[in-house]
Amino acid sequence: MGVIGMGSAWLTFMPTLAQSPRVQIIAGADPRSAARRKFAADFSAEVFESAEALCASPAVEAVYVATPHRLHAHHVIAAAENGKHAICEKPMALTLDECDAMIAAVERAGTHLVVGPSQGFSPPILKIREMVKSEQFGTLGMVNTWAYKDFVYRARSLEELDPALGGSSVLNQGPHQVDVVRWIGGGLVRSVRAMVGMWDTSRPIDGAHAAFLEFEDGAAATLAFSGYGRFDTDELHDWVGEGGQQRPAGIYGNQRNRLVHMTAAEVAAAKASSIYGGGRERAVELNGGPPFHPHFGTTIVSCQHADLRPSPTGVTIYDDGGRREIPIPVGPTAQSGVVDELYQAVREGRPTLHDGRWGKATLEVLLAILQSSRERREVFLSHQVPTAD
Repeated sequence: MGVIGMGSAWLTFMPTLAQSPRVQIIAGADPRSAARRKFAADFSAEVFESAEALCASPAVEAVYVATPHRLHAHHVIAAAENGKHAICEKPMALTLDECDAMIAAVERAGTHLVVGPSQGFSPPILKIREMVKSEQFGTLGMVNTWAYKDFVYRARSLEELDPALGGSSVLNQGPHQVDVVRWIGGGLVRSVRAMVGMWDTSRPIDGAHAAFLEFEDGAAATLAFSGYGRFDTDELHDWVGEGGQQRPAGIYGNQRNRLVHMTAAEVAAAKASSIYGGGRERAVELNGGPPFHPHFGTTIVSCQHADLRPSPTGVTIYDDGGRREIPIPVGPTAQSGVVDELYQAVREGRPTLHDGRWGKATLEVLLAILQSSRERREVFLSHQVPTAD
C-alpha cells in the first residue's frame, strides 16, 4: 500500500495500516520534504513528491488517500487509472459530480474503492445493525446521536478554515454521524431538515449542527454536533475517547483555552508542527490497539421493545428485563475493518460495503444539511443506497 497525504488523518490511521497483517506500507507521497524524510525512515519506504508519481509505481497495489478534501476525487481517479485500489478518507469528495467521476473511474478500471474511515465501521455499530435487521426487538423507530468536542478550536491551516475548500464541521465530522445512522437505519434517507451554526467569527467555519433525518420506511434520526469545546460527550463514556483510548478528565477545555491566546502566526506554526514530520506531532502507539471500542459521541437506538447503546466494551441493551451488556471483543486497532473490507474485496472477491455509491449517498446527506440550513426548508434526497449487510 502507498500513502497519499501525511497530515492529521494519516496520524490517526497510521496505527491501523502499520499493524495490519494484511498490509505492507511500501510508498508515500507528500509535497513536504520533512514528511517524506520521516516516512522513508519510519517505513523503509519509497517516497514521492506527487500522488501521480506514487500511483505510477508498479510496486503499489492500493493507496490510502488522505489529502485535503478538494483533492480526493483527483487522487482516487489517478489511482484507478493506474490500476490501484483505494481507501479514501471521508468525506468522499466535495460535490456529487466529483463522486460520480470517482465511481466511473473505479468501474472502468475494475478496481475497488472503500470510503472511510468513519465510525460506521465500529464493531458495536455493526452489531446494532445486525440486531435491528433481525427485528429481535421489533422494528426500528429512531436513532439519536450527539457529539460534543473541541473540533473548532484545534490548530487549523488557512485551507481548513475556508468553507469553499471544504472547511466545515458538517463535512469533516458529519460523516461519522451520517454513516452511523444510515448504516443502522438501512441507508435510505428520504429527507433532511437541519440547522447549522457558526458561533465564533474568529473561526469562520460552521461549528455546530442539528439535523432531523427521515428514512424511507418512516424511521427517524437526529444528529447534534458542537465543536466548540465546552461540554464533551466523552464524559458520558467514562472519558473513553473517540479512538477508544482512555482520556484524562482534567484536560477538559484546554484546547480552546490555549487557542484563544495564540496569534495567527502561532496557530499556523502549531498546525505545521503537529502533523506528520512537523517535529512535535503526537506520539502514535504502535504496540497493540486501544483498550476500548471507538465511538463518536453518544448514540441511542430505539426499537419497539428495547433501546440499544454502543458502549466502550460492547452493546448495552435496555428492555423490559432491565439493563444488560453484550460484550464485543476489542479489535487490534480502531479502524481495522476498513483495511479488512478492502483486503477481502481484492483478495477474496467480496463486494465492498462502504463503496463509492455509499460514500456519495453519505455526502448527499451532508450537503443537504448545509442546504437545508441555508434555505430553511426540508430537502429531499435522490441518491441514497441501502445498507449492504
